[in-house]
Amino acid sequence: MPIRRPILAGALFFAVTLPVFAQDAPKPPSKADLEKIAAGDSPDNPGPLATDLSPATDKASVHKAMRKVADWQIRTGEPRFNQLWTFAALYSGLLEASRSTGDPKYKDAVLRMAEHFHWQLVDNRFPHADDEAIGRAYLELYIDNPAPERIAMTKEILDRLVVRPDDPAKKLWWWCDALFMAPPVLTEMAKVTHDRRYLDYMDKEWWETSAYLYDPAERLYFRDDTYFKRAEANGKKLFWARGNGWVLAGLATVLENMPADYPTRAKYEQQFREMAERVAGLQQPDGLWRSGLLDPAAYEQPEISGSAFFTYGIAWGINHHLLNRKQYLPVVTKGWAGMTKHIYADGRLGDIQPVGAAPAAVKPSSSYVYGVGAFLLAGSEIVKLGKK
Repeated sequence: MPIRRPILAGALFFAVTLPVFAQDAPKPPSKADLEKIAAGDSPDNPGPLATDLSPATDKASVHKAMRKVADWQIRTGEPRFNQLWTFAALYSGLLEASRSTGDPKYKDAVLRMAEHFHWQLVDNRFPHADDEAIGRAYLELYIDNPAPERIAMTKEILDRLVVRPDDPAKKLWWWCDALFMAPPVLTEMAKVTHDRRYLDYMDKEWWETSAYLYDPAERLYFRDDTYFKRAEANGKKLFWARGNGWVLAGLATVLENMPADYPTRAKYEQQFREMAERVAGLQQPDGLWRSGLLDPAAYEQPEISGSAFFTYGIAWGINHHLLNRKQYLPVVTKGWAGMTKHIYADGRLGDIQPVGAAPAAVKPSSSYVYGVGAFLLAGSEIVKLGKK
């Protein structure tokens, strides 16, 4: 029987107070507005930057920075935890933070969220990849404790997905961010259930998206087809840092879950290496990347979410022997050092671009959950570098 418990969307965390007179009432916040409100903020006065952190990549220094940021995020943000895509990277980052530090409190925060929502996905836009994204957290928690209810709805949604006929009028994963949202869930489900249908479906859809959005000359992904003809101020093609960060991180997760003998694995490894090499060459002197990858001069502030995903992906590639350690380790150490300079005294991680779809200016105080998650993923992978 299909699983259909009540779905509690993130918007329910917010009470909107309206004036008494209806004619004077402003429009209630849209779903997109509530999504942004829940995911982060950009205060005018975030306080001073941290002075107690080291940019070094030894285990103790990295864990100190990770804890500071993760503790702040849980302390200030847990009441807004929800099932939306914006939180998927955060949950994965918190789970990795617990594995890396040995402190269960980060995993416990994700477990509280999952239990609060009864292990449900938001199911009102099927087959939209964003609504599948937190299934990855449920699957990771299922591995720790394989209670069937933990993945029941995620499996139901994916079972519907893999038998769905393609719509010739619209690609399933028509925007590059989707390659972080759905493929890791499908590959994790294949790994957990030993059912290759999920992996084969992901493989077919990945390469359809790649054929459409990947620019082999630039070795980067367009965000979607509306950017094919758009250019930066300097006339170069417009490639979004976070969008390509989503893809590189998605590739890392897909490869981690994929059997070594899977027929098309070599294609994923090739694309991973191509993107990593290109991205590494676009790193700026401060160790970070700008929101628009090919016109860094047009963006004054660095952008942390893209930078964190790139740092994570490249560190993962070194750890899994896909990237040369001597060549790429400096990229990782510079990236981490650069990010630690954007942590505030209370633990806020700044310079994270708000919810969007294209390069944009970033306010120094801007902190959003997906960037925090990417930072924690990067830190966890950097700690593993010291063990190699």
